[in-house]
This record gives sequence, structure tokens and C-alpha cells, in this order.
Amino acid sequence: MTFPLASLDILCPMHVLLDPGGRVRSVGPTMAKLFRDHDWKGEHFSTLVDIYRPHPVTQIVQLRDLVGRRLQMRMRNPRRTMLKGMSMPADAGGVLLNLGFGIKVVDAVRDYALTSTDFAVTDLAIDMLYLVEAKSAAMEASRTLNRRLQGAMLAAEQRAYTDTLTGLRNRRALNHVLDRLMRSGARFAVMNIDLDFFKQVNDTRGHAAGDWVLQVVARAMLDVMRKVDTVARVGGDEFVVLLEDVRDRGMLADLADRLIRRIEQPILVDGEDCKVSASIGIAMREPLENTPLTADDLLERADVALYSAKRKGRAQHAFFPQETLAAAERIHR
Repeated sequence: MTFPLASLDILCPMHVLLDPGGRVRSVGPTMAKLFRDHDWKGEHFSTLVDIYRPHPVTQIVQLRDLVGRRLQMRMRNPRRTMLKGMSMPADAGGVLLNLGFGIKVVDAVRDYALTSTDFAVTDLAIDMLYLVEAKSAAMEASRTLNRRLQGAMLAAEQRAYTDTLTGLRNRRALNHVLDRLMRSGARFAVMNIDLDFFKQVNDTRGHAAGDWVLQVVARAMLDVMRKVDTVARVGGDEFVVLLEDVRDRGMLADLADRLIRRIEQPILVDGEDCKVSASIGIAMREPLENTPLTADDLLERADVALYSAKRKGRAQHAFFPQETLAAAERIHR
């Protein structure tokens, strides 16, 4: 059987033409890409490919006996690329191998940077490549959409748990963290913070000035508190802080005093100073406490402590129950 090599290159771009001794006379352009790191001309076919089905083949005579049979082989290169093929008789006792990748075509395209022009126009691999490309495009579009949806969900969840004016946590977020801490049986503290003299700012300077003061105070709280603490705005000028794993009342007292001093620093609004302060009530959740305690009970204790701090003259802090037990009894009488 005789074909001009130019025709073979077009019809069978993955052919290997062997001489009667089993040495390579020529290869198709696609096979040349696969063999580009190997000097294939004149090489015996057994040094380039390892034919193992229907049985091991190392001699040309064995290939002649398998004319028309389906062959399976691996390339003798680091990638060990899988090939399928068939042998046909050629001129003067030679053999023509027509090869393909089978289902490994996608891997081969990736490994050797092949394109549709590297395959015969009748090769079904072309259709498979188009399907793979279409699937890849669809999967990438799906992944992109999922990323956008996840981002939108995270942003929506973030908004649902964030106070829009100050960027602090809101009451919903506070309740979520508080419930978790109560269920865990952890030791933690609650600070109830109320701004002193804030109403005067709103009444004399307007709500825009009041909003700016709240934003500055929120930043001050974040600066003073630890990263692990939950700082929430729960009302107009009311804030609550949850401090996890706190055992030392002295540390809480120092923290409260430092926060009050920071909030008392003048805030510049339209070229003039605004001055506010803060009163802080502190309640601690002790895991070994005999009285069953709910989240609402703990918030109420912090509120009672805040009331006591204001009675002491504002810009003060107070603890429940030691310093506020009397106040609590008066409230409940």
C-alpha cells in the first residue's frame, strides 16, 4: 500500500511508518510533537513505544502478524502516554502504524499542547475536544456564579449582623454570640455602655454631628477592646461588649476606665469640640454560680450595674453584684 507522505500527514497525522527492519522512516506531524524530545528517525519502534496488547510486541514480524488487530501501547517517555492503534502492511515489507489517544485524548491535549489542527478532520477526538471545551466553559461559568452567590450571601449575612452607622455588631449579632457563650458554659463578662451628654450633642449640634460622634466612639471602642471581644451597638447611644474568658475584675476595671478616658477625648465637629463621656455597667458570668442564669438575666445585671454607675456621677463604672446589690434590690422591690 503506497500513499504520498503529504497525504498520510493529512489523513493520519499520528502515523508511524516503519521499514522492513522495524525502524522508523517517518512520523505524522502530531507524532512528531509527541516525539519532539527524542531523535526518532532510524530508531527501532520498540525504543519509542511499548506495545503490550494483545500481547507484547518487540519485532516487526510480530506486527505483521497483528495486521488489522487493535493494539494498545505506551510511549517510552516520562509521561508514559497511552496510545491505541492498528498496523497495516506498507511498501517492501514495512508496516504502517496508525495511532490515536482514545479516551486519554484530553490528557494528551493538555500534556502536549495539542489543538484541533493536530487531528484528522474525521477524528472523533475533535468532537470530544469541543465537548470538553464546552463543558469546561460551562463549569467555569458555574464556578464563577457560585463564587458570586457565596460572596453575595456572605455580604448579606455581614449586613444582617452589622450596625450600618458604626460598622459594629448589631443586637442580632450580639444575641447570637451571647447564646453561644451561654450554651458553652464559658466564663465571660458583659459591659453595658451608655454615652453621657450625648443628647445635648444631638439637641445643640444636630443629628449629623451626633452620628459622627457615634462613629468616633465606635472606633475608640474597637481600639481599646481586644480583637476577640464582641462590640455591639444596641440602641441610639447604647453599646454592649462581650469579653470572653475574662477572670480578673481588676483587668475589667482598668479596661473600663481606659475606655471612659478614651471616649472623653474631645471630638472635633465642624471646627468645634464635642465632649461626651460614658457610664459602664459590668456583669460576669461565672460557670460555678449556684443560681441558674439566662442571657436576659445577665444583660439585666449589666443594666443594673450601669444604673449604679450613673448614680455615682457618670463617667464611672460599676460591677454587679458586689457594688450594685443594693441598687438591684431597690429596683426589684
